[in-house]
Formats: sequence, structure tokens, C-alpha cells
Amino acid sequence: MEREVRVRFAPSPTGPLHIGGVRTALYNYLFAKKMGGKMLLRIEDTDQTRFVPGAEQYIFDSLAWCGITLDESPVHGGAHAPYRQSERKPMYMDYALQLVNAGHAYYAFDTAEELDEMRERLKAAKVATPQYNAITRATMKNSLTLPEDEVKRRLESGDPYVIRLKVPRKEEIRLKDMIRGWVMVHSSAIDDKVLMKSDGMPTYHLANIVDDHLMEITHVIRGEEWLPSAPLHVLLYRYFGWEDTMPEFAHLPLLLKPDGNGKLSKRDGDKLGFPVFPLNWVDPVTGEKSSGYREAGYLPDGFVNFLAFLGWNPGTQQEIFSMDELIEAFSIERIGKSGTRFDIQKARWYNEQYLRAKPDAELAQYLLEALPEGIDCTPERAEKIVGLMKERVTFPQDFWKEAAYFFEAPTQYNEQVAAKKWSAAGANAFAQFRNELGSLAEFNADSVKALLLQILEQNGLKIGQVMQALRIALTGVEAGPDLMAIIEIIGREETEQRIDAAIAKLSQYAA
Repeated sequence: MEREVRVRFAPSPTGPLHIGGVRTALYNYLFAKKMGGKMLLRIEDTDQTRFVPGAEQYIFDSLAWCGITLDESPVHGGAHAPYRQSERKPMYMDYALQLVNAGHAYYAFDTAEELDEMRERLKAAKVATPQYNAITRATMKNSLTLPEDEVKRRLESGDPYVIRLKVPRKEEIRLKDMIRGWVMVHSSAIDDKVLMKSDGMPTYHLANIVDDHLMEITHVIRGEEWLPSAPLHVLLYRYFGWEDTMPEFAHLPLLLKPDGNGKLSKRDGDKLGFPVFPLNWVDPVTGEKSSGYREAGYLPDGFVNFLAFLGWNPGTQQEIFSMDELIEAFSIERIGKSGTRFDIQKARWYNEQYLRAKPDAELAQYLLEALPEGIDCTPERAEKIVGLMKERVTFPQDFWKEAAYFFEAPTQYNEQVAAKKWSAAGANAFAQFRNELGSLAEFNADSVKALLLQILEQNGLKIGQVMQALRIALTGVEAGPDLMAIIEIIGREETEQRIDAAIAKLSQYAA
């Protein structure tokens, strides 16, 4: 009987969740839902020295903001609880001892000084990568070199020790990656990794394999930085006798800097002015603040759509996908092998598309919430404004920045446009236009435009000659949405007052 697809996202709570980690979580989620399976969150906090307060909650909040819903987690619970490795600590030693008893692992009693001496000897001998392995283990203090009675004495007396994996000296280890095909590594390139640390906590390698097996994980989808560890994990599955249920592996390509040279880092984001984290983060120790996509004004559905395309493509020209559509279209086979350049302009483009697709009533709330104290606006008027402005904004906060002139008359004008476009003939036509606005039976964009065209014809002017000048008179800026629609929204009296003020202030440019 075919197994139910089960995937996991297993971050460490050592700081804010990088955008690359969010993409890994997203791909796991899309795959699980596409296959009718389940996704769980496991917190890998075995390294307590690197634990950062608040980081675990940050992970929960980030996934929730992205719409990545979990089937099992420390919060949701599940049949395989607990989902924090620190709470699973008591069982890992049993599995490590199982490997020792089977001859696949051993106790190592070397001190830090002895390990340093070993590395220095190897460096002096011109060994490129000094490591504790099938060759060097023979010169060290471990249960493979020490007499059995001494090993027993050391263990009983409480001497510090670690448990290391006994990697075979000459063996080719193979695994089939769902993205990269067959990967082959010679065991001589793998060192005898520590499985249990001297503090009684397991390392990532042991805890990861044990937990994936016990939680019945069928597919491990993770970043390519874990690819060098994959052969080691294959060995562990083999030594535990779990090869038949070993998950399939898929190692995702790196997210690269915008120039393609190297992995995307926080420093790159700081330097180039964009976030590399989903949410704002304040370091609890240093107080350093890092910006997030949510607070920068990115919409979660647009952010997720953008993120999905960083390494995957649907094989069609379609770019806008809802989460359900992403699930339907997603496949591991369409994930690329090479790294993907990060393009913040594409992220902005996605945000614009998702903003424009929202109902005006929903967009109006962004504007209403941003209005400074003392400025009133009805929801109906706000809807009209955002309907005009939504093709010109990238983020929700841009509505107030770009539409402030709907509420406040300009006090300054674009001097360059005024110098080029303002004229005595135009000012005279504007004054006539202003005086005749009161004669309109209906005040709307169409009637205002008809009146303006009529007056310009009477004055021998074409609309292209005066439109920019009239725009700066009414808004202070040289570009924007349909000016007649702006006039309809700000109203007759406000239009009259703004024209009067502009004629007075810009008279110096009337030639």
C-alpha cells in the first residue's frame, strides 16, 4: 500500500527566518497539498547555545502570514508529538547506543586540546581537509583504540565523551535526488560525525534522521546546503535498518544575490535596500532591527507568488497564481538545479498586481487607516480615490503618499514644469474656467472636461498646451491620474480656491 505523503519544515530557532527558509517551507507545503499529504513543523533546537528568545514564535508568525497552514506542530500537536527536539532528548541516546552496539558508532574521549593537536599535525603534513575519519581515528582516544576495560572505566567514572559515527573507509555512497538525479560520494570524503555531544544532546545529523523516521516523513525537501550531509544520512538510514522507508530527497537551489554572485544574505538586503526576512525582527540581545516584507507593505499572497517562482516555474506563461493554483501546478520536477537570482523589482511588480486586483472597498481601508489625525474622509470618497490611484502605487502605504493632494491643497509647485508650461494665456483660461464652474448643472469629470475644452477653444488653446500647468495648479505635481476625475473628487469649491492660489503664486512665470 502506498504511503501517505508527509513532509516537514525543520528550522532552528537561532534568529529570524530567512526568505530562503520561507521558500523551503512553501515548497514543502505546495508538494504536500498537491499530493494530498500532510506538512508538519519541527523545531530543531538541539543546539541550546544558539537558541534565541522569540525566534520560535517568529517562525510560527511568518508561516501563518504566508498562509502556510500546518497539520502538525508544537502549536497544533499531532500523533508524533512532541515537535521540539529539546523535548525529545531522552530517546536520542538509545538510538546512538543502538549504533554503538551494532558496531556502526563509537565513544570518543578526546579533549578539545587533543583534537586541536590532531588538526595541527594534519595541517603540517599538508592534508587539505584535516578531519576525524577512518584513518585518523586510529591515533585518537576512542573505544576503537582503547582497551575495553578502560572504555568501561571511563564511562563509569563519568569522563566526558561524544559518540561518533563509524564511517567506512572505502565505500561509494549513492542517493537519488528528485532534482539533481543520482549523487555519488566516496566515504573517504566523509568524517566521523559526532552523533551525541558531551552535554547529552544529539547533533542535527542523528536527531534529524531519528525524527524523520519516527514521524514517518516520506520526502525531505530542503536547501542545497544540506546536500553534502545527505550521504551521511543515507549511511544512518542503512545502519538503523530503515532503508526501506528512507524518504526521498530534494535539495533546492540557492537564492542568489541580485548579481548572481553568491548566496543572498541580510547584508545584501541592507546594502541594496530590501528585506531578506518575512517580518520585522528585533534582536533581543543587540537590539538591532531588521526589516520584513510584511511591514514594508508587501501583501502575503503576492509575496508567496513571487517566492514560488524563485527556482520553480509552471512551464506556461502564467505568472499570477493563487495559493490553490500554485498547489495544483506545483511539481518537484520543475524546480531548477541552479541558483536563482533574487529580483526585488519582480517582488514589487507582484505586489502591484495583487494590489490592483483587490476591490476598491478593501483598498480604501488602507487609505482611511493612513489619514493623519484631523483629516476626515468618507468610505465612498476613499473608494473613488483609491480607484483612481491603484494603478500608480506599489504598496498600501503609497495611497496616502500619492493621494495627499486630494485632501490638502498644494503649498509648493513643481518649479520646472511651471517655468516651461505656465503662461499668461493659460492663466487667463484657467481664471475663466474657474469662474464658469458654478454654471455647471452637474459637477462631474465629463461636464468639467466639456467646459474646459470649450473655454480653451474660445482662447485659441489646445489641451496639450495647458494640461500640465493646470495639473500642478491643482495638485502641485506634474503627473497623476485623470485630472478631470481629480477635480470631481476634490469638488467645485476646492478647485476654485486652488486655481486662485496658483494664479497668484505662479504669476512670475506668466509670459
